[in-house]
Amino acid sequence: MSAKAISEETGKEFLYKHICTSAAVQNRFRYARVSNHTDWDRLAQDHPWLLTERLVVKPDQLIKRRGKLGLVGVDLDLQGVRDWLKPRMMRETTVGKAKGVLKNFLIEPFVPHKQEEEFYVCIYAGREGDWLLFHHEGGVDVGDVDSKAQKLLVAVDDKLTEETVTQQLLAHAPGNRKQVLANFIVGLFNLYEDLYFTYLEINPLVVTSAGVYVLDMAAKIDVTADFLCKAKWGDVEFPPPFGRDAYPEEAYIADLDAKSGASLKLTILNPRGRIWTMVAGGGASVVYSDTICDLGGVDELANYGEYSGAPSEQQTYDYAKTILSLMTREKHPEGKVLIIGGSIANFTNVAATFKGIVRAIKDYQEPLQEHEVSIFVRRGGPNYQEGLRVMGEVGKTTGIPIYVFGTETHMTAIVGMALGQRPIPKEPPADAHTANFLLNTSSSAATPASSRTASFSEPKTAADATPAKKLKPGVPPAKATTLFSQHTKALVWGMQTRAVQGMLDFDYVCSRDAPSVAAMVYPFTGDHKQKFYWGHKEILLPVYKNMADAVRKHPEVDVLISFASLRSAYDSTMETLNFPQIQTIAIIAEGIPEALTRRLIKKADEKGVTIIGPATVGGIKPGCFKIGNTGGMLDNILASKLYRPGSVAYVSRSGGMSNELNNIISRTTDGVYEGVAIGGDRYPGSTFMDHVQRYQDTPEVKMIVVLGEIGGLEEYRIGQGVAEGRITKPVVCWCIGTCATMFSSEVQFGHAGACANQAAETAVAKNQSLREAGVFVPKSFDELGDAIRTVYDDLVASGAIVPAKEVPPPTVPMDYSWARELGLIRKPASFMTSICDERGQELIYAGMPITEVFKEEMGLGGVLGLLWFQRRLPRYACQFIEMCLMVTADHGPAVSGAHNTIVCARAGKDLVSSLTSGLLTIGDRFGGALDAAAKQFSGAFDSGLLAMEFVNKMKKDGKLIMGIGHRVKSINNPDMRVQILKDFVKQHFPATQLLDYALEVEKITTSKKPNLILNVDGFIGVAFVDLLRTCGGFTRDEADEFVEIGALNGIFVLGRSMGFIGHYLDQKRLKQGLYRHPWDDISYVLPEHMTM
Repeated sequence: MSAKAISEETGKEFLYKHICTSAAVQNRFRYARVSNHTDWDRLAQDHPWLLTERLVVKPDQLIKRRGKLGLVGVDLDLQGVRDWLKPRMMRETTVGKAKGVLKNFLIEPFVPHKQEEEFYVCIYAGREGDWLLFHHEGGVDVGDVDSKAQKLLVAVDDKLTEETVTQQLLAHAPGNRKQVLANFIVGLFNLYEDLYFTYLEINPLVVTSAGVYVLDMAAKIDVTADFLCKAKWGDVEFPPPFGRDAYPEEAYIADLDAKSGASLKLTILNPRGRIWTMVAGGGASVVYSDTICDLGGVDELANYGEYSGAPSEQQTYDYAKTILSLMTREKHPEGKVLIIGGSIANFTNVAATFKGIVRAIKDYQEPLQEHEVSIFVRRGGPNYQEGLRVMGEVGKTTGIPIYVFGTETHMTAIVGMALGQRPIPKEPPADAHTANFLLNTSSSAATPASSRTASFSEPKTAADATPAKKLKPGVPPAKATTLFSQHTKALVWGMQTRAVQGMLDFDYVCSRDAPSVAAMVYPFTGDHKQKFYWGHKEILLPVYKNMADAVRKHPEVDVLISFASLRSAYDSTMETLNFPQIQTIAIIAEGIPEALTRRLIKKADEKGVTIIGPATVGGIKPGCFKIGNTGGMLDNILASKLYRPGSVAYVSRSGGMSNELNNIISRTTDGVYEGVAIGGDRYPGSTFMDHVQRYQDTPEVKMIVVLGEIGGLEEYRIGQGVAEGRITKPVVCWCIGTCATMFSSEVQFGHAGACANQAAETAVAKNQSLREAGVFVPKSFDELGDAIRTVYDDLVASGAIVPAKEVPPPTVPMDYSWARELGLIRKPASFMTSICDERGQELIYAGMPITEVFKEEMGLGGVLGLLWFQRRLPRYACQFIEMCLMVTADHGPAVSGAHNTIVCARAGKDLVSSLTSGLLTIGDRFGGALDAAAKQFSGAFDSGLLAMEFVNKMKKDGKLIMGIGHRVKSINNPDMRVQILKDFVKQHFPATQLLDYALEVEKITTSKKPNLILNVDGFIGVAFVDLLRTCGGFTRDEADEFVEIGALNGIFVLGRSMGFIGHYLDQKRLKQGLYRHPWDDISYVLPEHMTM
């Protein structure tokens, strides 16, 4: 969705804040918004002028012609305003077909003026530029302004001057007002451009001797320009059309959409309706709504929405649970139906998205059963068979009636089934599996010879492209009729390795001599090579940091496929247009501001370059070339016979629906010759007619299919071309969006351009006009395939198409990653892990989601328990671990580890290097005694040795007792760290047998020498053994194993790392220089004969 209406209050705020004009704009920021919750005393305090001036009050809810409807109160005082509002506030009102509640009103100062001081001004966007309309008679009775007003087209990138305005718009304006009007209109137009308005109407604009007054205003802005205009716009609130309430669920999905690279849309039409939809794809979502309305379900249609662009499992789950929550709030006497539909996906992993839907269905199992919900599913695309299988299984396990269908079923057939107007097949036929392109499946279907450019076995021609024509000076170069051939070479902007591999696999199955991708451009890395597959063989494609290098090194390239983001697509495309060798550019990004797109179109037209997109999946020329992800995976390429040319060329807006057309055309004709999805934006880089004219001029194309849609007037040019004889080939066309005229309020469909701003832009009007012009127009999308088949059969019968034998394509091996996704292969893993899983939507520690870790307030000790011991330890155990980390965190700069860290830091080494140098000193002599102490003490205790016997044995063996002794602390100067830990352990541990044993040993050792105390390493070692053995979470063998594999030393390493990092940061903060050990602290003891 691109252009969205804003409230009058917001529009005036933008105008008053940002307009630059010498005209005296009056009543700036003098408006007050009121609702049924308004505190009138506070309102008067905030706006003192309400008490002193005459006022105007009107609803601010996107209602047109409020004056005609009697919805404007004029020349009132504040009490009069309140009296005027009483019978209207929160009352249901009918405006046209829409019924809505009046709840938001705007109060402004009343402006006394004469009729001749009222004017009409409007600016709105068009493909070639922006139209300015001015009429010298404004106000309620302005009438048909389109036929009355003076009009001026300001071409893209042109500047508007006061002189131009005066000459072309103000011919009938009063002479004494022309200068003010011209200055204001220029300022208004500049504001319109700067703030990315797409529509701005002021009626009336009042100009008196005192200045300019903006009385009534309506406006739309291009929401995709948010990243450019956020600072000026602020947080904009977009009100719903009158007659439709704003629901929190819509805002929730809009927020999900804003945070996602995918597209998620939801509009609630009738929350009590029984027919709910969850459709994948902007074009497909419109087709399903059309079909529901065609079959009489308009009054029961509950929602419009779509999800597309490969949303994640979690995003799909959030979207699905929102739909299921809404539809299970109120029962319907006939039960409810949920239509989970979609066209054939190009790149979305259907099984992955269905996992999210399945999770939601399981969560809402009981409400769905209680509300008698039946679910009908139809989908195609990558891994769709697995998705359908999982969906069918959840129906069996939950008892919810779920009917699943794949590409063998017409896309909208499930609508008739859901509404009881079509029988439900018991055993739907199963299409080939996604994996079947591993096999060389040669079918004997007949295909016409004349539809081919060449057989795969015939020698290739040197070049297929249309030769360039010599141009006269000043005449823009003509665009090529042939965009792609078997020798086309392309650059791909962006690190889209999956899309590139798909293109190479398509090239291989089409028997191209060489890959169609010459190189990639990715500014965020240095020049390098990227590995891909060409059939069975691995190849390297160069990746360049900038376009200039790529173009210079690959002069054979004439196509750019841009996967640049919506923020960078404009700049990168403008740069590309400076390279004359590039003749075709496909822009995949969705959400490029319309004003920027129009600049791209203008420059491309000047250069003779064809742009496909923005907001497109691209296009495909079977046997020759495909753009990015167009056509989906190889199973769909083979099923739709896209590896060789047919006789039918098509053009559509929707990428998903273009793949559906591939399917329909392959089932009803000999196949596709070329197909292009021009994109869903209001101003696609190339138009329907651009491509229809190309197809008309291409001898191999025998018939043309167009899938138009609501919004814009481009389809009328096709009808004119047919009626005037410029298009002589049969054209089959259907415009989607016929349901829009049945809705009581305006609905913005999935594509930015899918919204009718006038009657002629409706799908119904277009279909009727095309039919009258001689285009083959079916009665509905359901019958589109039949219409195509009829026209094709007539061409075969007339001899225009002669069938020929099918040529089997070569096989292409499946990528390992995808084969594993489909469950076709298995391979021993290189690594095994049992503590953490980051693959899903949420990080999992030892089976516990990270959100639960925080919810349970497990702390650092709890996390350590999960990751080290795979257990949820008792609270006291977690606290003990944290205490151990605290007491071992540091012991001053003199110890070897800290010393090493400091020396490294002062030598200019980085954090990791300095930390590592300190950690490498940890061992039996420094800090690493935890494990050794635990092993020695537990071994002695478990073998039944008395404390004295253990001490004597160690002395006899000549071994030190690990964990006993301290350089500074003694029995008379105890280590408070040990005392703190001992108090905690004695209070909280269930038993402390090994600790008690160690304390007996300490009594013996300190009787010989006071500093032979149980030190902090020894204490932690023996206490941890007690913890592992007595907390109830481990068997004796498991406890001993953790001691054996070094888990206890990990406590010291982890704790002391905090101190080492502290020392590193301290040295850097103090800016200490390189350390050199002083001579006087070194005893030089060289041999005597060396000192002579």
